[in-house]
Amino acid sequence: MSLQSDIKSLVESVGLELYDAVIVNEGEETIYRVNVISKEIENAKRKGVSLDECVELTHLISPLLDVTPPVSSEYRLEVGSAGIERKLTTLEHFKKSIGENVSLVLGEKEKLKAILTQVNGKELVFEKEDEKFEVNFDDVKKAKTYFEW
Repeated sequence: MSLQSDIKSLVESVGLELYDAVIVNEGEETIYRVNVISKEIENAKRKGVSLDECVELTHLISPLLDVTPPVSSEYRLEVGSAGIERKLTTLEHFKKSIGENVSLVLGEKEKLKAILTQVNGKELVFEKEDEKFEVNFDDVKKAKTYFEW
């Protein structure tokens, strides 16, 4: 099994879902960032992830990384919620964001904001003002969820 699948199993063991696990460099520091989301939907919205859940998960993942480190140099483990506004870079990210507001950049800086309603293969289905339209995943240059205050 890979480190990613081991982490996914640990995340699922506490009732959460792995959003992504990435290595980032901030200044001189290397961070292994594990982002999670809740599996629960409440009032048509995905429930939040608590700080206690992130702490519990940190305690579960840390011993695994002692045996199988994600990088050969020093790093810091950071476990947190993927957040209400997050980047969408994979089809899996889009599937986990159905029903949410999404901001897209297509082609030559064409920008769209709509609700993601479906993911059919590589076709992303959106709705805006009672009008449905499809966008091919390969045409998306940038995408993120956003929250309307």
